[in-house]
Amino acid sequence: MLALNLDQREDRERTLAAAKAGQTEAIEALLRLYCRHLRILAETQLDGRLKARVSPSDVVQETLFEAHHDIGQFRGSSEPEFLAWLRRILANNLARAFERHILAEKRDVHREVSIDDIGAKLDRSAARFHEFLVDQQATPSAVVDQGEQMLAVTCAMDALPEDYRAVIVMRHLEGLSFAEVAARLGRTPGACRMLWLRAIDQIRAQLSQEGWL
Repeated sequence: MLALNLDQREDRERTLAAAKAGQTEAIEALLRLYCRHLRILAETQLDGRLKARVSPSDVVQETLFEAHHDIGQFRGSSEPEFLAWLRRILANNLARAFERHILAEKRDVHREVSIDDIGAKLDRSAARFHEFLVDQQATPSAVVDQGEQMLAVTCAMDALPEDYRAVIVMRHLEGLSFAEVAARLGRTPGACRMLWLRAIDQIRAQLSQEGWL
């Protein structure tokens, strides 16, 4: 039986190779590992209209099912390539959700959702996530496994109260100003800034406890 240890990049990429070879245990381990990260990225694309009908978790579960089924189509060999492949599947499912629940109601055949646009937005959110990792890393001289740190920050964000996580997602992954965040949340910019500070403090406290800071 495959011994799975995903604490280091080399272990994750070894598991990725086993997954590509069709080992079910490896496939399931990888998908569980990145599930929360995909859900946070999905939150950046679901606006208020769509969130009322589709949860990020539902879209991610559909994405994981398709990734499990289509793992043989993945042609890369590294963790970043695998994450990019998962984001592409996620973009397809987000586009379908938008077409099914929003555009169909408007009965406007001239409007369509661009999967490339959604994919590009997801890639920008992923890039901002990595910038956020750098912001939280207090020891730049240390040798850092960015994939492992990404997973640590994902876990810390996932543990936040919903409004805390929302302000982090909007501020750092969507790149919104505090005024724009305030308009989305129905609060004042000052209240959103305080919410953001509390969320950052909570993330940094967890990362510190785990030895990242």
